[in-house]
Amino acid sequence: MAATLEERVEQELRLRGVQRPPEKEEEEAAAQGEAEAEDGEKEKKKEKRLPRFNAHSVFWIVAAVSATYYSDFFPVVHANIQEGCVWLTVGGLSLLVSLAITLYCIIYLECLCGINDYDARHPGLVPIAVMSFLVAAVCLNVSLWSAWSFLTPAILFTQFMGSVMLVSLFG
Repeated sequence: MAATLEERVEQELRLRGVQRPPEKEEEEAAAQGEAEAEDGEKEKKKEKRLPRFNAHSVFWIVAAVSATYYSDFFPVVHANIQEGCVWLTVGGLSLLVSLAITLYCIIYLECLCGINDYDARHPGLVPIAVMSFLVAAVCLNVSLWSAWSFLTPAILFTQFMGSVMLVSLFG
């Protein structure tokens, strides 16, 4: 319909004896060609799905497993639990809140209710999830600092990225 509208405008201008400058016509043709190219690229991107198993995902998963194994992660966390570390408790609870909100958004809202735009329907969910995750990251770093010192943020970040990539393989 847009092309027919433009054609009508062209015919009307010709009938009145008005001619467009050649630069204007060239600019319009170039803009129309760019718009068509962008639409074609968007369609190709939609059609072309990235493979789930790629080097990036495998790297982070292997790095997370290696960091967990070579840092003796589970014995260190178990020792902190035995000591009754408050930082670990607050960090764990904050992480559970963040994960609960995430699962609520993904499983309940998206899969069961069909709501894709969480911010429109529930504007407070995303900021609460982000804040609880940041509190969890700080608290877990503080609680595990005595075990690994300056390597603690690197180990926890590697485990986080590995878990994100592992989850991305499923969906």
